[in-house]
Amino acid sequence: MARCQRRSSPPSRREFLLRAGGGCGALALASLLNRNGLGNDAEVITAASGVAPRAKSVIWCFLDGGPSHIDLFDPKPELNRLAGQPLPASFKRPVTAMGRTAFTNLLASQRTFQQHGQSGTWVSDWYPEIAACVDEIAVLRGCYADGLNHVGSVCQMNTGSVLAGRPSLGAWSVYGLGSENEELPGFVVLQDNPDEPPGGNRNWGTGFMPAVYQGTRFLPGATPVLHLAPDVAVSPERQRRRLDFVQQLNAAHLREREHDDQLEARIAAYELAFRMQSAAPRLVDIAGETAETLQLYGMDQPETEHNGRNCLLARRMVERGVRFVQLYFGAGSKWDAHANVEGNHRRHCRESDRPIAGLLRDLKRRGLLDSTLVIWGGEFGRTPMSESGNGRDHNPYGFTMWMAGGGIRGGVTFGATDEIGLYAIEGRVHVHDIHATILHCLGLDHQRLTFLHNGRDERATINGGNVIREVLA
Repeated sequence: MARCQRRSSPPSRREFLLRAGGGCGALALASLLNRNGLGNDAEVITAASGVAPRAKSVIWCFLDGGPSHIDLFDPKPELNRLAGQPLPASFKRPVTAMGRTAFTNLLASQRTFQQHGQSGTWVSDWYPEIAACVDEIAVLRGCYADGLNHVGSVCQMNTGSVLAGRPSLGAWSVYGLGSENEELPGFVVLQDNPDEPPGGNRNWGTGFMPAVYQGTRFLPGATPVLHLAPDVAVSPERQRRRLDFVQQLNAAHLREREHDDQLEARIAAYELAFRMQSAAPRLVDIAGETAETLQLYGMDQPETEHNGRNCLLARRMVERGVRFVQLYFGAGSKWDAHANVEGNHRRHCRESDRPIAGLLRDLKRRGLLDSTLVIWGGEFGRTPMSESGNGRDHNPYGFTMWMAGGGIRGGVTFGATDEIGLYAIEGRVHVHDIHATILHCLGLDHQRLTFLHNGRDERATINGGNVIREVLA
């Protein structure tokens, strides 16, 4: 029998790989196999404190554009008292994205705040459903970041740096722990609309790490990954033989390109895609969910249906062992309220309140909240000064995020901004501290989880970061 001869013409080989790789769509550079993780290496995943990891998975509810902390979780009576006046001389005048002259006088919050739960956590009337869950939540009021614009700030909140080229936190997580399900990617991204967040897929990319750890963006509907379903006329056995032949060719191609991590990721993607042909459609098929569950997530209302579906899918993913799920609310900087903060936030709070609260409640009643870390927040907050008369500019100097489940002590409020909500002054936590805490909850020591790049041991928190122990259970 004549042996299959390898083609010697580089153009035809590239053409073959291009055509074959295209069948995997968005999956090609975004898949993860369990064996690619570091596994349960005690030298890597044992936290510095010696505390056993509580979280197995992370769900990050990312509010793209920057939600206003002083209208949601950080009430400022003094701001309302000074409304209409210039920024007091006692405050250092900040540099803002729209320039030093872009803002005018202080803008009052029109929201009504109340204390909720046994913890007495303050929440505004824009978030009544989340307010009912505050005893599960640790509110971080003293957050701060480095970027002024969306591209750099979204990049930093995802990768730790305002500059492109570093791995995302989801990539670090699956690099350190692998995936618990070989039929699904370890890192999945869901958006509530087609607009990508600033910077696009670099926010779930791998930077200098192998592309195999990259996030996979799932699309809405019954076909979450393009070109995933095989031809109906092809049996699973024939599909398996076809894939084995393609993998033989790929392996031969890779032997001449040992350091091509994107090619390695593509080869891994073929195997994962074959398994996902049955697993992914089952994942997104919510026909078996009860009417009560769908209502819990807000899927019975048009304004909450899409985010409710994404939150429900996130729960179904962590049930199946997906390590890191990132949900974008208002993808494409929709929370960016330079004008009409009232109209902007009212709409987006209605769209996100019930789905996120439903996610927390559903995880808790199913016994999944203890093993799932849920995060809420955007790339920065908003200024107390007015822009355009009724809007707020970007504020990386002081803003709010919160965490729940997965090793977090609920009913806690930690940190504070000043009396008008401009600067973080107590319990200040940087993006690196937030990342260090997330990794700690997963059982990863951010100082020891490293990747050798250009002769240097790189880590997710770069040269900083401290675990926020005040909010740990």
